[in-house]
Amino acid sequence: MRTALGLGLALLIATPAAARPADNVLTAQEQAQGWRLLFNGRDLSGWRSYDGSAPAATWTVKDGVLTLTKSDGQMSGTDLVTAETFGAFELTLDWRVERGGNSGVLYLARNVAGAPLLYETGLEMQVLDDAAHPDGKIPTHRAGALYDMTVPPAGVVRPAGSWNHARLLVEGGRIRQWLNGTPTADVSYGDAAWRQRVAGSKFAKMPLFGTFSSGVIGLQDHGEPVAFRNIKLRRIAGSAVR
Repeated sequence: MRTALGLGLALLIATPAAARPADNVLTAQEQAQGWRLLFNGRDLSGWRSYDGSAPAATWTVKDGVLTLTKSDGQMSGTDLVTAETFGAFELTLDWRVERGGNSGVLYLARNVAGAPLLYETGLEMQVLDDAAHPDGKIPTHRAGALYDMTVPPAGVVRPAGSWNHARLLVEGGRIRQWLNGTPTADVSYGDAAWRQRVAGSKFAKMPLFGTFSSGVIGLQDHGEPVAFRNIKLRRIAGSAVR
């Protein structure tokens, strides 16, 4: 006769572990809420290089993961961006870097005369291995930061080789960022306080930085391997970005 303990163990063994949700798929609830996939998990449909040309061959898709395969440490300008522009929106995605890796998720970026590089106009949520990259020693350059603008809490990024979950919320003159569920930035946008924040940053000499109410979303080519998946976005109606 089985004991209660033995029966419990048998049930535990027979019950499969909870399966992780499928990657690059919207749930019924997400669809009802207006979410859409920016990355379909199969190819680079809806993406291009920042200069308008086809995506560089160093951006690849395999097993539902979008990966930059470069490892020369050089920023060659082959950032990957959406073909569409977005204003007020919520964005979520997963990212992973190798040891010492560096990249970023940029937004509200425009390729315009006088500012041909993605970071000259677009705001950046930092993607970084804090433990091994030199930028990890600079508080405003740590993973999750609104790059060179805010200081995220220590210890929110997971070790190199692990997936991290990022969230952005851009709406009504306010920008917020989260990394692994922890708030890492909450700032006004487009007002005097924002202009003062820019003036105190490395972007002070870039007159078009952080001035657009809409723009492309970009994945930075920093010349170091980085991977992304589950890139999802929903537009926020009736909430204009200043």
